[in-house]
Amino acid sequence: MKSLIFKEILAFFGSLTGYLVLGLFLVALGLIVWVFPETSVVDYGYADLESLFLYTPYVFTFLIPAISMRSLAEERRSGTWELLQTSPLSLVQIVLAKYLALLLLVVLALLPTLGYAYSISLLGNPPGNLDWAGFFGSWLGLLMIGATFAAVGLFASSLTSQQVAAFVLGVFLCFVLYFGLTALAGMVPGDLAYWVEELSLSYRYASLSRGVVDSRDLFFLLGMIWIFLGATVLILKKK
Repeated sequence: MKSLIFKEILAFFGSLTGYLVLGLFLVALGLIVWVFPETSVVDYGYADLESLFLYTPYVFTFLIPAISMRSLAEERRSGTWELLQTSPLSLVQIVLAKYLALLLLVVLALLPTLGYAYSISLLGNPPGNLDWAGFFGSWLGLLMIGATFAAVGLFASSLTSQQVAAFVLGVFLCFVLYFGLTALAGMVPGDLAYWVEELSLSYRYASLSRGVVDSRDLFFLLGMIWIFLGATVLILKKK
């Protein structure tokens, strides 16, 4: 599995597209945190990173499908999927290796945001005045959302051999799971709205983004990851 994980990461960084995707992600976050008037920490006047945790899922909706779209779609389009199936790895191990590679890329994309926290802490009064426990709790929530989107993107990539179609489908699924269910909850009556809202990723992320680490939210997100990885395996078995 290790060799397949490293192969996926090297393949991502083996083209200009990989650097371009991560570069655009970091530029977008930098503009949100430091430049845009409505979200800039400098204009906000408080030493916190609320804007980072509020708007990063929006960027994730496009970033992670862009990272994951080639994982399985390109293997099938280029005809290397059959070769991969002859390896000693089982189908479950192949899917897991692909997913872990995506998860590592998500972590690499998020690591530079730790530098934002250090910069903000220096701007505090007094310097170092930052709720580090709240920050790392929120950062964990962001990582879990990224991990869930990675599983969704891998599932979308298993449905087609076209990267563009996998990207569009991945963006659609991430959008529905994060934003769509919340919007739907506002249109249905009574107790049903509560249950629909509970299924929304944004509902689960809301408390995590405030630094409140609730085991129920973590187990829900882990369950979503398991469901989409399991669905990916089933799709590949049928095909």
